[in-house]
Amino acid sequence: MKAYVFPGQGAQFIGMGKDLYDSSAEAKELFEKANEILGFRITDIMFEGTDEELKQTKVTQPAIFLHSVILAKTLGEDFQPEMVAGHSLGEFSALVAAGALSFEDGLKLVSQRAQAMQKACESQPSTMAAVLGLDDAIVEEVCASIDGVVVAANYNCPGQLVISGEVEAINAACEVMKEKGARRALVLPVGGAFHSPLMEPAREELAAAIEETSIKNPICPVYQNVTASAVTDATEIKRNLVTQLTAPVKWTQSVQAMVADGASIFIEVGPGNVLQGLVKKINRASEVASA
Repeated sequence: MKAYVFPGQGAQFIGMGKDLYDSSAEAKELFEKANEILGFRITDIMFEGTDEELKQTKVTQPAIFLHSVILAKTLGEDFQPEMVAGHSLGEFSALVAAGALSFEDGLKLVSQRAQAMQKACESQPSTMAAVLGLDDAIVEEVCASIDGVVVAANYNCPGQLVISGEVEAINAACEVMKEKGARRALVLPVGGAFHSPLMEPAREELAAAIEETSIKNPICPVYQNVTASAVTDATEIKRNLVTQLTAPVKWTQSVQAMVADGASIFIEVGPGNVLQGLVKKINRASEVASA
C-alpha cells in the first residue's frame, strides 16, 4: 500500500515551488490565490527571498503547506492515497490532500496557527533541543526530573527525540542527557517551545478557528500526530488538530502503525526529503520516494 507523508517546519528552502509555478497553470492559479488570501506575496519570499524572511514562522508554515498541497494537486490521477500523515504542520497538508479540508480553509488555518505560535513564542523565552542516541524512556525520565517545563515533543525516529520547554529547563536537561550517554543534546535554532504546554495560548486561539472551519471525513485514513493511529472521523480530526499544538508529535509511532496496517512505500510530498530518512530509520524494509 502507498502512504503519502507531508513534511513540517524545517523543510523549507529558497526557490521552493517555483518549478511548479512555472510549469503548471493550475499551480500558478493556486499560488496566486494564496497570495490574495494571505494579503502578501508569499511567492516572492518562497522563490527569491532571503533565508531570514523564509525562516519566520508566519511565512515558513504557509510556504511549506503551499508547496506540499499544490504538488499533490498537480499529481492528478497519480495521487491516489491509501493512507496519509503529516509531521506537525504537515498534518494540515495531509488533510487537504485527503479531501478533509479545502485548500482555502487549510491555508487560513495554517496562517492563523503560525501567527498564534509566533505570539506564544514571543510572550515567553523558550526553545527546543534534539537528543540523539538515547532511548525514548530515558529522555522522558530526564524531562520529568528537571525543574521547570521540559517535555518530549517530537518522536522522530528511534534514537532521535526533540524536547521542548523553558530555556533554562532545556539547558539543564541537555546536560543530564549527555551524562546519561546521549550522543548529542543540541539546542535548536527555533523561536519557541512547539508541542509543549507553553503553546497553550496558541492552542486556545487555534481551537476557536478550527471550531468554525468545515472539516469533512477524509477519502482515506489520516494517521494523526496525537494518536499515531488511523482516523477517519471529522469530529475526531478536529479534536486532534487542536490538541496537537501542546502534545508531542508521535512520528515514530505513526509510521509503525502505517506499516502494521499495510504501508510498504512512503511517498514524501513537499520540500526536502527529511521524512524519507526518518521512515527508513523507523522501518528499514519500507520503500521511500519523492512525489
